[in-house]
Formats: sequence, structure tokens, C-alpha cells
Amino acid sequence: MSDYRLFGAETSPYSMKVRAFLKYKGVDFDWIGRSSEKEEEFQFHAKAPTVPLLVSPGRAPNQDSTDILSAIENDHAEPSSVPDDPACAVLALILEDYGDEWLSKVMFRERWGQKPDREEAADRTMEQLFDGKLPRAKKKTRDQIVKRMRERLELIGIERKNEKALKTSFERFIPLLNAHLENNLFIFGNRPSVADFSISAQLSQMLMDPTPAAWLREHAPFVTAWCEFMDAPKAGDSFKPLSELEPTLLPLFTQELSQTYLPWAKETLEADIAKQDRVSVKIDGKPFEQVTQRYAATSFKSVQKAVRRLSDNESLTTFLNAAGADVYFQNPNK
Repeated sequence: MSDYRLFGAETSPYSMKVRAFLKYKGVDFDWIGRSSEKEEEFQFHAKAPTVPLLVSPGRAPNQDSTDILSAIENDHAEPSSVPDDPACAVLALILEDYGDEWLSKVMFRERWGQKPDREEAADRTMEQLFDGKLPRAKKKTRDQIVKRMRERLELIGIERKNEKALKTSFERFIPLLNAHLENNLFIFGNRPSVADFSISAQLSQMLMDPTPAAWLREHAPFVTAWCEFMDAPKAGDSFKPLSELEPTLLPLFTQELSQTYLPWAKETLEADIAKQDRVSVKIDGKPFEQVTQRYAATSFKSVQKAVRRLSDNESLTTFLNAAGADVYFQNPNK
């Protein structure tokens, strides 16, 4: 038995994010698929009913993928996932949060908001839960899974009036990412960062679902190949400096993050501070409203702090100004 035990599910983007990171770091670990047979062991370590759950030596069991990656990085420095350029290291954190908190909405909508994707996803979930030993009442069980997951749509922000904004965001982001990956093995050069693990985990899930998979393969061949490689990535020679990446990296921020995720994340944080139950923000000129997500607020607050700690970095400041993103990281106390 390995010292590291990762409880997860191949239908969980956050589980796959952590699994790929452990592979990249060369850490020996046991992969334990979340199922009814493993439920007792899972419950012994878990504080929440969600995966991933990493049990590791010298640390408390952890179920937060961002915290897990940070802890593994601290314990296993090589091969590094932190870009050498400090500005790039912070931009990677912003993109990681984009993948975890915004792109995840797109993934969930694509999977559970339409047929036949939700039915096929329910079948995969059922097979995982029962370790391939499917129950006799397969259709009833599948329908129950679909119902339970569709009930979560609004909690994540996938309300009917928001669906167009999410679809537009996805179809705008992917060609930009594809253009960037055409000339870069990973987002920040020749080694993966937390941004790669987060974003590829969400997109790899979409490649499992027929509707988004067909669209991705048609419109984004470099993204598709990158997602496949990110299952067990290998480090190249080095990261690239921001100056080399900027021509195709900047449009990701200017045309997408500054239009969707950043205004939403900032308003979510402000709504959480004000203890408001719902958040409202303009996305592409139209209202985007949803239940206030406390975790998303806390996560973005951490990203803001990372940006502000590097406020004297001219390269980062210039990049964020050019992207129209600086306003989302300004310190209101100054």
C-alpha cells in the first residue's frame, strides 16, 4: 500500500486534476475509485461527501484540489509546476481559479443540461458507483442520478437565463486557447502549471460527453491533443518568460477572463462579504444572476491576495492593465 491514497472518480474533474498532478510529480499513489464498496473507508477520512480525497503522510486528509496541488508542490518540488517568471506564476493561479470556478459551470451545463449527454453521464456514474455490477433497475437508477444532478444546476449558476452566456464564453475561450497551444506545449511553455491541470481537467470531462466532444474535436485540435497529454504529462525543458507568451496569452484574458470570470468572481466575493444570498453581474452586457457561492468567493479572495503581493512587478501590472483585468485586483483599502 502506498503512503498516498487518492479517492476519486473518473467522472470528477477535480479528481482527475489531482491524479494527473500526482503522476506528473512521480508520486507513488493508490487510486481508489469512489464506489459503494469503498464507502466506509472514504467516510472514515472525509469531512465532506465529495471527491477528491487525498490521504498523505504528514498531512491531514484533504478534499480541496487547489490546496492538494499546493501541498504536493511543497512536498515534491521537482519537476516544478511553478513558472520561473513570477508574473506567470500569478497568472497561472488566476487561470486555475478560472478553470475550477467558471469553466466548471460550462462543463456541468454540457453534461447535465442536455440529452444525450446527461443519460450517458448517468450510465458512467452508475457503473462507477456499483463497481460495474449494475443494479437490476438500471433505468430507474439512471433517472435518479439524472434528477439529482439536474437539481444542482441552479446551485452552480446554470439557470436558464445564464445558459447563453456560458455557451458564448466556452465557444470564445476554446479557439483562443487552441491558438495559444498551437505554439506552446503547455500554457506557460514547456512545463505544466496548475492552470494546465485545472483547465484540462474540465475540458477532458467534456471530451467524454458526445455534444461538447464533437465540438471540441472539430474546432480545437490542439486543445484536444493537449487534454489527452495532460492525463500524465511530462516536463519539457523549461517555462517561457511572459514576453514570449504574451501574443497569444493576453487574448485569453482580454477577450474571455476579463469579460466573464473576473467580473463574476469579484461580484461573488462582494456578495459574500455583504452576506447576500444571490449575486448579479453583467456578462456580455446582460445580467448573470445566481446563488452566491461561498467557496468561489473564498477562492477568488486568495487569488486577489496573490496578485496584490506582486503589485510591484511591472510585467504583471502591465499585463493586467492591457487585459483590462487590473480593476478586479485593486485593493479597496488603499
